[in-house]
Parts: sequence; C-alpha cells; structure tokens
Amino acid sequence: MKKATFHFNVPPFLKNRQMRNISFFIALILISGLVISFLYNFWLGVLLLVLACVGLTVVIRDLNLVEQRVNNYMADLSYVVSRGEQEALLEMPVGILMLDQVQRVKWINPYLQKYFADERIFGSALETAAPELYKIIRKHWNQTEAFTATWQQRQFVMLIQRQYQTIYLLDITKYAEVEIKYENEKISIGEIYLDNFDELSQAMSDQEISNLRNYVTNKLSSWAQQYGVYLKRINADHYMMMLYVETLEKIEQDKFSILDTIRKETIQQNYPITLSVGIAYGDSDLNKLAELAQSNLDLALGRGGDQAVIKPVDEPARFYGGKTNPMEKRTRVRARMITHALQDLMKSSDQIFVDGHRFPDMDSWGAALGIRRIAQMNNKQCYIVFDEEDVHTDIQRLLQEIKQDSELNAAVITPEKADKLATDESLLIMVDHSNPIMGAAQELNQRLSNRTVIIDHHRRGENFPANPLLAYVEPYASSACELITEMFEYQAGDVEPISELEATAMLAGIVVDTQSFTVRTGTRTFDAASYLRSSGADVDQVSYFLKENRDNYLAEIHLISLVDFLSDQIAIITAEADRKYDAVTAAKAVDSLLSVNQVEASFIVYQRTNDKIGISARSNGKINVQLIMEELGGGGHLTAGATQLADKDITAARTELVAAIKKQTEAATEV
Repeated sequence: MKKATFHFNVPPFLKNRQMRNISFFIALILISGLVISFLYNFWLGVLLLVLACVGLTVVIRDLNLVEQRVNNYMADLSYVVSRGEQEALLEMPVGILMLDQVQRVKWINPYLQKYFADERIFGSALETAAPELYKIIRKHWNQTEAFTATWQQRQFVMLIQRQYQTIYLLDITKYAEVEIKYENEKISIGEIYLDNFDELSQAMSDQEISNLRNYVTNKLSSWAQQYGVYLKRINADHYMMMLYVETLEKIEQDKFSILDTIRKETIQQNYPITLSVGIAYGDSDLNKLAELAQSNLDLALGRGGDQAVIKPVDEPARFYGGKTNPMEKRTRVRARMITHALQDLMKSSDQIFVDGHRFPDMDSWGAALGIRRIAQMNNKQCYIVFDEEDVHTDIQRLLQEIKQDSELNAAVITPEKADKLATDESLLIMVDHSNPIMGAAQELNQRLSNRTVIIDHHRRGENFPANPLLAYVEPYASSACELITEMFEYQAGDVEPISELEATAMLAGIVVDTQSFTVRTGTRTFDAASYLRSSGADVDQVSYFLKENRDNYLAEIHLISLVDFLSDQIAIITAEADRKYDAVTAAKAVDSLLSVNQVEASFIVYQRTNDKIGISARSNGKINVQLIMEELGGGGHLTAGATQLADKDITAARTELVAAIKKQTEAATEV
C-alpha cells in the first residue's frame, strides 16, 4: 500500500522573517479579540470571526502579491547587475589581468587585449608573454596601494589584488603627457650680470667699451635664440631673461657653457669678462620668482661670480661654473660705502658683539679685534664672543698677550655671558664666516637674527642668513682682516688708532690665509699689510704667534708621511682611525703638499677632536676644491675648502671624497 504524502504550501510572504513576525503578532491580537468577543456575545463573536476570515484572505493574497513583486524586482535587478558586471569587465576602459597560482594568464578583458595586439596569451606564462609587465608586477607584488609604472612606453596606474591574483591597469598616458607639458612650460625668470664690466671699462676707450658691450650682447642673443630664451638688456651690465623649465633643463645639460665661452673669448681680446646668472622657478607668482632670481644672482656674486645659480622655490640650489678665481676689484668705493653703513648701524645700537667661527684661526681673531677697535672709534662698547674649546697654539699665544691688556681682556666674553648682556637693540657682527651654524655664539645669532652684519671673504653658501642688516662678502679678498683693515682708512682722524697688538694679530691673519702671501694675494692685500705694518704690526711677533710647538710639528710631519697619490696631480692623506688631530695641524699638512712638484690639489681625511671626520682641501687654482667640498656638504674657496662628516668612518669618508674628486675632474674635462 502506497504511503500517503501531504504537502503544505507555506504562503510566500511567510518566508520573509520580518513579515512572518508581523503576521504572528497580528494573528495573536486577532485570536485574543475573537476569544473576548465570544465570551462577551456569541453572535458578535460569530460576526467578527466571519469578518476576520474574509480580511485574512484578502491580506494574505495582497501580501503574497507584494512579496511576489519584490522577488520579481530583485530577480530583475540581480540580472541587470550581473549583466552590468559582465559588460563592465568586457567594456570598461580599465585593463584586468587574472593569473593562476603559477603566474599563468587565466583571463584578460578585451580592453587589455589590445596591448597584446592579436596575440593570444590565455594559459601562457606572464613572464614569457609580457616580460616587462611581469617584472613590474613582481616588483610591486606585495604592495597594497596603487602605483604608477611605465609599460610599452605608456604610463599606467596599477593595482594588485594579491588574494585574487588580479591586476588592474588604468592607462593615464594622456594625462601624464598633459602634466609633463604643464611642468615643462612653467615659467623661469633669470638675471645675468657682467661681474667686472665697470672695472674693465674704466681703462677702455668709448669705442672699446661699445665693441665689448656689442660682443657680449650678440653672444648672449645668439645663445638665447638657440634655446628659445627671451632676453632683454636692462642696462650696460645687466640682462633679464624668461624661459620655460624644459628649456632650462637643456641649458643645464650643457652646464651653462656660455659662461666659459664668453670668458675664454674675451680673454683672447684682452678684456676678460665673466658672467653671473641667477634663475628661479617653481611658483606661479612672477613677482616672487623675480625676487628669488635676484637673490640667486646675489648668491652667485657672493660666491665670487663667473657662475650660475639655479634655485627652485623651497628646494636646494644648483651651481654651475665657478671654475675661476674671483677677480680683484679695482675700486674702493664699495669698501667706503660699507664702512659708512657699518658706522651708522653701530651708532644706532646700544652695544656690539663680534662672533668669529668656532675653532678660530688668526684671521677670525684678527678680524674680531679689528671690529672691536672700529666700534671704539665710534664710541660703542664691543664684546668679542669666544669659546675656549679646542684652541690651537697660535691663538693660545695671542690670548696670553690679550690677558696682559686688562681692558681688552675684559671685552672677551663667553657665549653664555653674551646672551645675558644682549638686548633687542644690540648688533651682532659675524666675521670670517657667513654660516650661523659655524659661529661661536649660535644662540645669540638666533636671538639677533634681524640685527646681524656679515663680513666675510669666503664664497657665499646656501645657509647664508635670511635678513642681515649688512653683508660685506668679497670672495676676491685674501682674508677678513684685509676687508676690515681697509675700513680704518675711513674712520675719523682724531680717534685712538689701532694698537700694536691688534695690528699684529690682523697682519698674522692675512699671513695665515695667504700662506705667507703666496696664494690668493692681490694688490689690496699688500696695501692692507702695508697699512698694518705702518700702524705698528710686529713681524717678529707674527712669526712668534705662528710658530708650531713640537708636538704639532711632529704630528704634521707624520700626516705628510701617510700621503698617497690619486694621480700625479692629486694627493690624499688618510689619517689613522684611532688618532685625533686638530684642524690647523691637518690644514698645514695639506698646505705643505702643494709645494711638491706637479701636485695641483691635496686633501686630508682625519678624525677630528669633536669625533667627526674632517676633510680639508687645498689647491693651486687649477682644480676647484670648493666644488668638491660642496659635494660633501662643506664649502670654501677655489683654492681652499673643508667639510665635516658625521656618522662616517675614515674609510667611508675617503671613498666619498674620491668619488667627489672624480666627478668634478670629469666634469671639468668635459668642459
């Protein structure tokens, strides 16, 4: 006998949990109401029961219709979404690449297929089908964020979903080209200045001046036309130019050869002209660019001229040229104007502080003593800020002489005392350096950053103070003492003159920086030395100050014995890692090597007393050691430079030095 089977069809709406809960609640209320109605009145209960049955039939039917319509709508929507997803995978302008576990191509959409032409790559190893794309994907396989990459000479934004073995590629070549074009067509503003036109023209006839001016203008115009640069002459020695960043990059690739061309050709005409160039870019405000271009030109001039300085907004500067020694100026007009400006600043200040560089030499101390004397000539109290850390023997002997002069000795104070004495009306004068980090009074420098004067003979660097009241930076000068000595000629005649000790210290500063008048010495150097000698400078005492003690002399000889030669022209001393040397001893060692036949540049790598690695460099002028030291974070002159390296050992520092030397010598050879 066949077993009976019963099927109970549940209304569709009861399959919905929320609708089922509502239905049960309504049924409970309805049953409760019917029970109460039957208890109250039988016929009333019968009537309500009939109405309830009819109502429930209508409600169940309508709810079933609503549920059916909702289900139909969801089914249609699911179909549309599913179809849309399929169409999107096939039609949307984004490449999709799916790989299997062994990096074979599992599937690609039609949009990506066009990058493989008609080649069918399904089932092929990606490394074989698209090796460049494979390398890109493997390189960024663990990267969860989108990245930009170049494939088939086109730019893509790629996203890798490693868990799904899926890669998405969006071609942004068109937008990348627009961005590149935008960047390339940004405006740069530059200024060109003829460094020594005024000096040369003083000894030339009108015809010669006109010929020289026309030659330079024609040469610059041809150069500007070659690169598509807008060039406008402002006056006899000043030009303004506008160019695109793309054009500037081409000129930089040529390393501003126009500087060398004009210098070499005018030398052949017996009128050597050098150019300084300052260029700025990276801002939409043309007024700001013009100001920055002028600042870059000032930086080029402050570094000695004959060079180009390119500095984008808020980025480090780039330097080109600067291969020649700065030419000595023939006029003293600037010295007189600076002296008068300095006198006015001194008179408007309540007191003056002189800040030499740390680990001072005779030039730094001589300049400080000279400034103090000038302040006294203008009836102003002046203090010399001095830190006794690591003082060489020459300064020790000078300090012994200073202590015998009670008034002068009282003017020498520590940085801490200077900070206490200073007021907002005080004046800070930096001598023999222009980098606040190198100063002995760094806290005072920060406090008086808007009340600062700079007197220096080193080439101007990027860390130059932002707003000095007065800057007298002359790289052509032999020393800071030479610059300050010239100021004495413009002081009042009825004041107390420079003392014998001060004159001796300043003469010693000139002797040290010129290596006894053998390097970087001009006519004004001898004029300054002559003035100091006539003011009582004692040459015997200069010799006494500069004498080496036995230990330093033996250390210097020992360092020289460690020399090896990178070539016939370049000598390098590499000191021991376990022995420390002071900067003066190291500098004298490399100075001595320049007396060796054929040696054009000498370097020393040594452990300093401050636990940093020091590098000192000297040159006879044929090799620009300033550029080499700047490559390592330092600076200096064409013929003298230095730097300090932290967190390096002797071997690593020497390796970096050799790399910088080769880079600069190769660049000089290319020019």
